[in-house]
Amino acid sequence: MATLQGWVSAACQRLRVAGIDGRDASFDVEILARHALGWTRAQWLSRLRDQAPDTAGGMDALVGPLIDRRSRREPVALITGVREFWGLDMVVTPDVLIPRPETELLVEIALARLADPGRPWVIADVGTGSGCLAVALATEMVHARVVATDISPEALAVALGNAARHGVSDRVAFHETRFLDGAPGPYDLVVSNPPYIPDTDLAALAPEVARHEPRSALSGGRDGLDPARTLLPVASARLRGGAWFVMEIGVGQSQSVRDIAGGAALEVVEIRPDLQGIPRAVVMRRGAGP
Repeated sequence: MATLQGWVSAACQRLRVAGIDGRDASFDVEILARHALGWTRAQWLSRLRDQAPDTAGGMDALVGPLIDRRSRREPVALITGVREFWGLDMVVTPDVLIPRPETELLVEIALARLADPGRPWVIADVGTGSGCLAVALATEMVHARVVATDISPEALAVALGNAARHGVSDRVAFHETRFLDGAPGPYDLVVSNPPYIPDTDLAALAPEVARHEPRSALSGGRDGLDPARTLLPVASARLRGGAWFVMEIGVGQSQSVRDIAGGAALEVVEIRPDLQGIPRAVVMRRGAGP
């Protein structure tokens, strides 16, 4: 009988033939196999040189269908149904944007700006999608109340489930609405990962994104900034004096967002890069006046 490592090598080759980078292929095979086997990473690493598990039909029967789906460029998170975000397992479906590691930067910034976790902060998460930002902030700030909005009822159903999964349903209120319509505030902080990809760039996205994630969570109009042009004035009007607005942006959008913020009575305090050095999060503040 072949070793588990031998099966892994063959599965990785199938993914490489499908156009998936070798390092990513190895990671994907491990995640999918562990998901099917119910193994921890420690179990996986300790058994790689052992014979492949003698499941009914072998590894090809157990994990092969998942490898087939990945070879068609379906994202791993949609195959397993979960993606880790801020140390929390978030359920994901094709109705929501899959949480990205760079979006964790918004949580980090929010926690730094609202430094007292014991205060009853009032927070809004605009375009909540899977609810990853709202749920992460609610788990960190146990006295905070979070209002999370989205125009998609399907996305809100996923977000509601994630809030229940992590025990914060009583402190996160979900609203099916556009931006902050009907959610008057005032807020101590507004956070958002809005659509920001220019429509002309959508066709060049990786198949995992273009084929499997909701266009409404990606498309930002001609230059990617149509949602920001609407959202910044709306958020500014809902913030308390001196309160914060933290928003994720795309490549090359820093200066344009500065200009939009200036017209919305928001001061750009900081633009934080992600781990690749790309300006990714804009930290804005409303003036101290009423």
